[in-house]
Order: sequence, then C-alpha cells, then structure tokens
Amino acid sequence: MINLGNPILARLVSNGLEPEGVSVDLARALAETLQVPLQLVPVNAAAQSVQAVRQGQADIGFFAIDPVRGQGIAFTPPYVLIEGSYLVKKDSPLIDNAQVDQRSHRVVVGRGSAYDLFLTRELKSAQLVRAPTSPQVVPFFLNGPFDVAAGVKQQLESDAQKFADLRLLPGHFMVIEQAMGQASDTTPAAKEFLNQFVVRMKLSGFVRQSLLRHQIEGAIIAP
Repeated sequence: MINLGNPILARLVSNGLEPEGVSVDLARALAETLQVPLQLVPVNAAAQSVQAVRQGQADIGFFAIDPVRGQGIAFTPPYVLIEGSYLVKKDSPLIDNAQVDQRSHRVVVGRGSAYDLFLTRELKSAQLVRAPTSPQVVPFFLNGPFDVAAGVKQQLESDAQKFADLRLLPGHFMVIEQAMGQASDTTPAAKEFLNQFVVRMKLSGFVRQSLLRHQIEGAIIAP
C-alpha cells in the first residue's frame, strides 16, 4: 500500500498514473530482494493503508508509527523522521505552538492521519476538525471558520506558497517516525526479515539516495 497523503514519501508522477517516491523505491527494492512480482496499490489516506494491511488485502504498508495503529500493525524500525507543524492565517494572533491548545481554537487535521491520532491524545482544550485526507487540510481550512491547520511541515509550506496570507508557526508540534509494516499476526520470521531489510536500506545509503533523487527536503534519516 502506497499512501499518497504524505508527499514526502510518495506522489503521482506527471502522467498522474504511477506513484513515485521513497516508499515506492523501498517497495521495489523489497520485491527485488524477495524475487517476487510487485503490485503497488496507491491510497489517499493512511487510514486506508492500515485497514488494507490489517485485513490482509495487502502484505506491506508504509506508516507513521503510532500506538493506535500498533494494535494491528507490526512496524519495522523507522527509516525517516518527519516534522508535523501548524499553519495559520497571517493575521492570526498565534505565534507559538504552545498557544494552539485553547478552547476557542478549531484545528483542522487529516482524518486518520498520524497527526490526527497524536493530537486526539495531546490536545486537551482545542477542538479537532477532520478533513477527509491530509492533502485536503489546507483547502478545507481556508473554506471554514477555523484557526489552525496541522500536518506534514513540507506539505504546509508548499500550500502556504500556493495560497495567499498563510504562515507556519515556528518549529514543530511532533516528530513522526515513518516505517514499513505488516499485519501483526504475520510470522516472527517475516517480521524479522522486514526489520533487517529496513536496517540495510538505511545503512547502505539507499534511503538517503532516494530522498536526494526525489528532491525531498526536511526528512531526516532515522537513527
């Protein structure tokens, strides 16, 4: 399963038909290592990937590590770290991440995303409003009486350039560990194989070269 909801990891090429990105490169490398055919199944939201892998409709997915998803997914070690940030309108009085969690604030987030899961646990006063998917967060935010948009820092930066009068709050509110994963009821041998595959892809420089080839900035190779 290839999640197109996170542009750092995967996106459609110019013809709009085939996905490309770090997760696609890893999927192809895994298929070559196993010497099996590869079928890429793109989805628009992380929750769809989780459901498909849990239900056995796909063997492998690419996920942000989260304890809620961990109930049905066996994660590998992370291969990259990605920042989650807040975006506001330029005339917003908010200047710091710590100011967001107030009762009067409505925060837009992609439904089922890692940011949704994290903020559901962490925000005590602000109201979460869920857009259908992460790529739709900023348009959804602009079309309603909302105070903050939350998501992948690089996606928000890109949207801030496309739409007028937007700015990011400095820093980040979370750092996401991106990993590969399979259903938690797979065999111990299968889990260990995938774990070691991710470790090799990091140590060999494969992940770093993939990030460079796709001109991805802001993602850090996980230790």
